[in-house]
Amino acid sequence: SKDRRACFWRVRFSVNCGHLSFGSRHSGGTFQHSGDSTVPSNQYETLMRHVYEHGTHKSDRTGTGTRSVFGYQMRFNLAEGFPLVTTKKLHLRSIIHELLWFLQGSSNIKYLHDNGVTIWDEWADETGSIGKAYGYQIGQKSHYAEGDFDQMDRVLYDLKHTPYSRRIMTNTYVFSDLSEMHLYPCAYSVTYNVTQRPQDDKPTLNMILNQRSQDILAANNWNVCQYAILLMMVAQSVDMIPGELLHVADIVAHQKGNIIKLEHNQFVSINRLSKVELRVTLEAFGHEHKAAILKALQSEGYDA
Repeated sequence: SKDRRACFWRVRFSVNCGHLSFGSRHSGGTFQHSGDSTVPSNQYETLMRHVYEHGTHKSDRTGTGTRSVFGYQMRFNLAEGFPLVTTKKLHLRSIIHELLWFLQGSSNIKYLHDNGVTIWDEWADETGSIGKAYGYQIGQKSHYAEGDFDQMDRVLYDLKHTPYSRRIMTNTYVFSDLSEMHLYPCAYSVTYNVTQRPQDDKPTLNMILNQRSQDILAANNWNVCQYAILLMMVAQSVDMIPGELLHVADIVAHQKGNIIKLEHNQFVSINRLSKVELRVTLEAFGHEHKAAILKALQSEGYDA
């Protein structure tokens, strides 16, 4: 069908994301590692140790300087739980609002401000715009034989009609628009992959997130959690099982001095992320999805 409404979806996605009890923090430059290497906190600790011990010192545009490793991979199986580390405090409410802001196809921070999120203020101009970055690119429509789709509409269409295609992806690093972006995209490309295990009734949806640069202390788990949520939302919308999230990035540490010594914890169960509940019900991921996201979010009246 040429009608973008072929991409209609309905999601009842629940994440409890309030004030969590996080592990204690310690100073010091040494690490103690034990337990399952697939557990988020252990993977995070291993990454920090790797950057600390093997990273290369580089200068950068900020003048701060970094310790960097290139192409580091982290892999999380969402069937085992939600990949939130419990060794540092993470503001999931802002993570979720930023994701919904991207999905609206917006590049103006008004929506973020309306929901108490200020993380993009530094890059916004006097009108509130961040230029042709992130959400702007997701919302750009392209013409196909089946009709006109923005990037996420096309992802959903392909997952429903050709789920085993190797062409299902989004990309926000558009060279012709870089000069009009107030900040180049860091997390810029997502590739979706579908597998089917003989013992499962439904296919499994997997994701690769590529990131050109990431500050390990400020943004690593932020990005992992945000795209884990996106993977879960998309999987539910196309009636699939959330599978693996693979994160590939040029990892940098801007902060000087000792790296945190971490206490270990395990995967966080979605059902244990208590206090604040976000229920997003989307009637469509076509023309209507922007208003539907806002309406569903506002109707919940949650606080953080």
